[in-house]
Amino acid sequence: MRIDAHQHYWDPKRGDYHWMPMDDAVLAKVYGPADLEPMLDRHGIAKTVVVQAAATVQETDYILDIAENTDSVAGVVGWIDFEKPDDLAHLQRFAKHPKFCGVRPMIQDIEDVNWMLRDDVQWGFQALVELDLTFDALGFSKHLGNFHTILTRYPDLRVVIDHCMKPQIGNHPADWQSWSDGMTRLAKDTNAYVKLSGVVTEANDGWGVDDLRPYTDLILSAFGAKRVMWGSDWPVCQLQASYEQWLAAAENLTAHCSNVDKAAIFGGNAADFYRLKA
Repeated sequence: MRIDAHQHYWDPKRGDYHWMPMDDAVLAKVYGPADLEPMLDRHGIAKTVVVQAAATVQETDYILDIAENTDSVAGVVGWIDFEKPDDLAHLQRFAKHPKFCGVRPMIQDIEDVNWMLRDDVQWGFQALVELDLTFDALGFSKHLGNFHTILTRYPDLRVVIDHCMKPQIGNHPADWQSWSDGMTRLAKDTNAYVKLSGVVTEANDGWGVDDLRPYTDLILSAFGAKRVMWGSDWPVCQLQASYEQWLAAAENLTAHCSNVDKAAIFGGNAADFYRLKA
């Protein structure tokens, strides 16, 4: 079963997508299942994981409602406020939903690079462990050291690193060493998975697969094919590539893998990590 492990549905009129430029011709549009499902059908992708795009519990309710009414949605990654211990009640409520998988704090957008180390947010990581929920790690190279601290502090936390931790491909090689060292260390010292997603939007206009290859090769080498899962990051990917273009690039970048490994990357690993039901 082919699975898209990372995509979004949103309606900008909801008013809580604070990162989104409302004049952006690509992003500032309503995107729902009817827009994506023709592409899923065309490429034999049976299921998806919808990931939060707004830092509100209301948006998590919104995408859970979509999931309830959309057969292709197998899992939902939502959001709670780690700065509000009372949000444990929301997390416990979400955990009862059969399609709820875990949460993603929008760490890349938090000004304090050391936010995740604060004493007052540790309850959130511990609650995910206790409820056996997943954690999507979203950040940049500057966050790698702190993610290493958190992931080794909570070894039972089920973690997947989003978008290969957003290496600055368009500024290669300035970011390469710190990114590659940090990712290799996470691969070695933790059980984290990583999403082969979001890299085209970190590349320059006119990107080609050879611009991406050093990064994807390192991910596959360091984490191994059993800990890598493909995601489209649709509709964000459309800033640099169509759904089809990014899928074709990912298939090119993994062409050297065995058929067993490709089946894992393009479906099996997401099913195992998120414990998705067919």
